[in-house]
Amino acid sequence: MKHDFPPPPPPMMDTSHLKRKWLDIPYAQQSSAQKLDIYLPEEGDGPFPVIASIHGGAFRGGDKGDIGQRPMLEGLEHGYAVVCINYQLSGEAIFPAQIYDCKAAIRFIRANAAQYHFEPERIAAWGGSAGGHLCALVGTSAGVPELEDLSMGNPTASSRVAAVVDWYGPTENFLKLDEELRENGLGIPGEDHSAEDSPESLLLGKKITEVPDLVAFASPMKYITPDAPYFLIQHGRIDPGIPVQQSMHFAAALEQIAGKEKVIFEILEGAQHADPAFETPENVDRVFQFLDSHLK
Repeated sequence: MKHDFPPPPPPMMDTSHLKRKWLDIPYAQQSSAQKLDIYLPEEGDGPFPVIASIHGGAFRGGDKGDIGQRPMLEGLEHGYAVVCINYQLSGEAIFPAQIYDCKAAIRFIRANAAQYHFEPERIAAWGGSAGGHLCALVGTSAGVPELEDLSMGNPTASSRVAAVVDWYGPTENFLKLDEELRENGLGIPGEDHSAEDSPESLLLGKKITEVPDLVAFASPMKYITPDAPYFLIQHGRIDPGIPVQQSMHFAAALEQIAGKEKVIFEILEGAQHADPAFETPENVDRVFQFLDSHLK
C-alpha cells in the first residue's frame, strides 16, 4: 500500500461564491505569511462565534486558502464566522514562530471583534495534522509567556480559546513518533521522524533526537492545566504518518489533569492520515455538535 506523507500540496478553494469576506488581512507585520482570511455567514449581524482554522502541511506547506479548510468553512452554514490563518512555515522560520503567529492571529480576532462581528469570548481552534498540533498548543499553553510574542500586536487581548478540534495532530512528543509507528506495524518507507530533514526536525531547526528539551518545549501535552479548554480529538486507527498513540496519550493526560468532561477522544477505525473519513457529512456534523455545545 502506498502512502503519501506529507501529502502533495492540496489545491486551493474557490470561495468566489462567498460574499461576506475579507482576504489577506495582516495580523502582524514581520512576514508576508502573517495574514488571515475572514468569512461571515451570509445573513445576520452577529456577533458570531468564531472558528479559527489552522492549516496542516507538515509545518512546511499548506495554505489558509487550500481545500483542507473546506470542513471548517461549513461553519458558515452553522452560524459561525470562520477565520483561516496562515503562519510562517518551517522553511522561513523555526519554532516557536508558528505558535507566536497563531496566537497573534487569535489576539487580532479578539481585538477586532466589533469591526468583524465576532463574539470575542467564543473562539474555537480547529486543524488537522500540523494544524492539529498548533491548535492543541494554542489550547493548552494559554498564558505561557515563552510561547507568545506580545510585541506582534494587540498585547492586551487574550489568545485563549474556548474549544479545540484536533484532527490527528502530533500532540504528545515528537521523539515517540517512530517508536509508536513501529509498535503499530505502520510507517512509510523512507520516512523517519527522527531524520535531519523530517517535518519535526525542520520545524525545530535541529535533528529532534539532539534537542529533547526543545521537543518538550513544542509539546502541547507539556502545558495542560486544569483550566484547559474543551477538546474534541479524532485520529485514524491506521494512520501511517502520525501514530494514533499521540492522540491517545494526549487525551488521557487531558482527562487526568483537566477532567473527563473536558475531552472527547474518538478513533476512526480503518482511517489513515488526512483520511476522507474525517470529512464525511456525518463526521463534520459530529464536530459541529461539539462546537455548538461549547460555543453557542
